[in-house]
Amino acid sequence: MRAAVLGLGEAGRRYATDLAAAGVTVSGYDTRDVEPPPGVAVATGVAEAVRGADLVLSLTTAAGALDAVHAAAAHLGPDTVYADLNTAAPGRKEAAARALHTGRFADVAVLAPVPRDGVRTPVLVSGPGAEAYARLMDRFGGQIEVVPGGPGAASGRKLLRSIFMKCLATTVLEALAAGRAAGCQDWVRDQIVNELDAAGPALVERLVTGTYQHAERRRHEMEDVKSYLDELGAPTEMTAASIAWLAAVSAGQRR
Repeated sequence: MRAAVLGLGEAGRRYATDLAAAGVTVSGYDTRDVEPPPGVAVATGVAEAVRGADLVLSLTTAAGALDAVHAAAAHLGPDTVYADLNTAAPGRKEAAARALHTGRFADVAVLAPVPRDGVRTPVLVSGPGAEAYARLMDRFGGQIEVVPGGPGAASGRKLLRSIFMKCLATTVLEALAAGRAAGCQDWVRDQIVNELDAAGPALVERLVTGTYQHAERRRHEMEDVKSYLDELGAPTEMTAASIAWLAAVSAGQRR
């Protein structure tokens, strides 16, 4: 098996290194001058990197994804699987698939930090090349879920998940900043840890049901929270967003 990795940043280096360690012949390319990952031959351009590859992994970041696929398209074999692992909106994945002019495009959505598990990182994959991508990567212990739909379907699901994951992260940061300003950051952190330790279906149901049942009361509570944070000089962006959401729920404008 021959593989090409376009983009040798943190994630690309780990994928390239793991594949090479598993016996795959790997070529890589990056627009920057980078140190070759162990066992990986760094090419001088996209065309050189992808020529003869069974699998191409694009990890260029979303900004460079279309340039990469345009540069690669004319140099791929008819059975080459071109997998775009960049985090991007569904429309960008659809555009990349159109530029490829092949039925082997795979939209891959990476669901966890790649440095932690490398090629075994959980992913969603969709598009005409999804099943072929799964077959190629399954041998390396990849946690791969093929989802229905064309290019963009997997990435769309990841972005929906990101609403929760990224808003949760920024909410935690805002709460810790407030705790720091109030002189009790460790206590606030412990409260967060205790709630998340008990996370599961019951917690999600409680958050959803409780919000609809008590939206007005919770809005007033969060308005008091914002007033307190203003007094502390702490950030309030997530708190303000919560107030807006609760007001809309209370008015019957959100379900």
